[in-house]
Amino acid sequence: MKFIRRASANWKGPGKDGKGTLTTQSSVLQNSQYSFKTRFEDGIGTNPEELIAAAHSGCFTMQLSFLLGENGFTPTNLDTEAKLTFEDGSITNIHLGLTGIVEGISEEKFREIAEKAKQICPISKLLNTHITLSVSLVN
Repeated sequence: MKFIRRASANWKGPGKDGKGTLTTQSSVLQNSQYSFKTRFEDGIGTNPEELIAAAHSGCFTMQLSFLLGENGFTPTNLDTEAKLTFEDGSITNIHLGLTGIVEGISEEKFREIAEKAKQICPISKLLNTHITLSVSLVN
């Protein structure tokens, strides 16, 4: 399976005093604001690190659900919190905190399947990947 998803960002002004918007193809984010304050302080809006944490927790949890099904288990509920640490200009850690309700599974098997999900979910793989860039300057 192959598909393309799109999102766009718009920024106006200098880094600290400027502001921007983020829009996703699905329109879940539609000109959602982000700024220096929403990223590094407390402000109304979102930020790139929060979106990465949301993507990672969502991807991991869905991957886990598929793997549980492949192993004959149906989850009643899976809750994952991703805590992303940003330090000195880098994302230094993401901790996934998982709580699950799955009938008939041992804690050891649940942990084993969750570890596999952590390793193979596409966002986990993305966080350690080759990144390319194309640039166009318009005057």
